[in-house]
Order: sequence, then structure tokens, then C-alpha cells
Amino acid sequence: MPEKLLRIENLHVTYSSEIADVYAVNGVSLELGCGETLGLVGETGAGKTTTVKAIMKLLSEGVGEITQGEIYLEDINMRTCSEKQACTLRGKTVSMIFQDPMSALNPVYTVGDQILEGLRTHNPNASTKELQKRVDEMMELVGIPAERKNGYPHEFSGGMKQRIVIAIALACEPKLILADEPTTALDVTIQAQMLALIRDLQRRMNTAMILITHDFGVVGQTCERVAVMYGGEIVESGKVEQIFRADKLHPYTRGLLNAIPKLDQDFRRLETIDGMVPDPTVKIVGCPFADRCKHTTARCRQPQTEIEVEPGHIIKCCLFDPHPEA
Repeated sequence: MPEKLLRIENLHVTYSSEIADVYAVNGVSLELGCGETLGLVGETGAGKTTTVKAIMKLLSEGVGEITQGEIYLEDINMRTCSEKQACTLRGKTVSMIFQDPMSALNPVYTVGDQILEGLRTHNPNASTKELQKRVDEMMELVGIPAERKNGYPHEFSGGMKQRIVIAIALACEPKLILADEPTTALDVTIQAQMLALIRDLQRRMNTAMILITHDFGVVGQTCERVAVMYGGEIVESGKVEQIFRADKLHPYTRGLLNAIPKLDQDFRRLETIDGMVPDPTVKIVGCPFADRCKHTTARCRQPQTEIEVEPGHIIKCCLFDPHPEA
């Protein structure tokens, strides 16, 4: 058994078209152990979804390509394994909760059949009675009566559809869940219910999870570690308490945290980060946040190195380089 459930080493992903190449992920490295929860935070276009799609080997063929780096799921290299081998891993070893349940669910199949599909694939010797019993269990587990399994997606509310997507993802008890903003399209009350449900199911099954979100508040409630992405790179990572309480933070991370409303402070306007995200069709040599940062110097236009400001807390910013002239 490998020491880490997931290892990503220097991952680069490019989307190619006739118009331009999009450099979506640029040198991402991370690790995840069994049962751990990692929050992947960043603005739209930071490369979060592309990273988890690469883990699942779900990049669009002929468009998205891993140009450099490796992804190891247990002992299997997801970059070089066959599509057949990847299919045996999806659902059983790694599963994904997609952002939009409307597009994740097939409108012409009952929700019970969609839960059943993965179970049948990974349990070919199980009887129909056994599989249907598991479908009923999963429906009840996510808070939907089992007798509604013969309903179609359009017969369920948005929150219930998201519960069904979670049931599909967890039906085969995977070792790793990739949750791509699973609560973004839901109202605040249902969002809290979904997060509580995911946490509860994760603890019961000892499942590791990567949670993609824009919301540091969600990370604080759900995750043990956090990685902040910007411009296709991880610019900061560490334990959640390190990021929330640290004096030393990447300027981008500080900007995100300052944008969170604080109940113990009186203010009229939230802080914002000026400027726009970098053009993903242009390869950036230095720090991708340099054009929006208040601390930018000539050194920021050069390749940045990862600096461990405290054990386990890593920042990719020359602002914290103890040897700036080296």
C-alpha cells in the first residue's frame, strides 16, 4: 500500500485550439493521504477543475493534454494508464461530484438506474436484488426516500438532485472524492445541509476528498489542509489553521481572506483585489499575480521558488525569500 493515496508531480495541462493554446495548469504538485480533506481554492480560471479532471483522466480528447508531470493514484500512473484501466478506477477508487447536477444527471434515465450503473460495473457478480438494495441504501443515506428511485431528474428539486449526484459518487465507496464546487448552485440553507452530508458520509467511509471552492468559509468548516491556486499554479498551501492565523501569507491569499465579511468588525465595504486574472493563452515566466500585487518588484518577473515559512506552510512568493539576492 503506497504511503500517499494521491501524488501529483509538476503537472502541466494545455488546451489546444486553432485560435490559441490555453495554459490551464502550470506546474501543480500536491499529495493527499487516506481520509484527508484538501480544499482547492481560487478564482474562476485558476485551473482547479482542470486539475481534478486530469486526475480522473477526463480531459477532452484532442483538446486537453497533460504536457508534463505525473499523477499517481495509489501505484497507478493516471497519465500513462489505458482508458480501460481508468474505467476500472472511476467510481471504485476515485469518484467525482460535479458542480451542476442538471448536466451531471441523464434526463432520460431514472435516478435509481443512474446509481445502479456504477454499482453494476464494479460488482459484476452481485445479484440484481443485492444491487437494488444498495441503491435503496444510498437513497436513504442522502436523505431521499428509496421509493423515489424510479423518478426522473426533472421530478426533483436542485438540492435533491445534488444529493443524488453525491449518492452516485459514493455508491461504490471510493477512496477519493473530487468535489467540484458541489454547493455553488444551491441556496445558503441547502448548501449547509450538503456540506454537513458530505462531511458525515466522508467520516463514515474514511474517504479522502479534494473540495474545490471559491469560499474560504467552506474550507474552514470542511477541510484539514488548503491549497490556493492562481494562474494555474499553487501559490500557497498548508494546514487550514496555518492559513487562517498566519502573519505571513501570499498577497493573493491575503486578498481572498480580506474579502470575507467579519462579524466582529464594522465596515461599509469589503476589500477587493484590483485587476483581472492573467491571460491563460500567454505563458508567464514569473509570478502570475504580479500585475495585481501591491508588492511587485523586478524579482517577481523571474521564476518563483517555494518557501517554507513554517513547517508544512509553503508560499510561492519572493516576498518571503530569506536570500533575495541569491
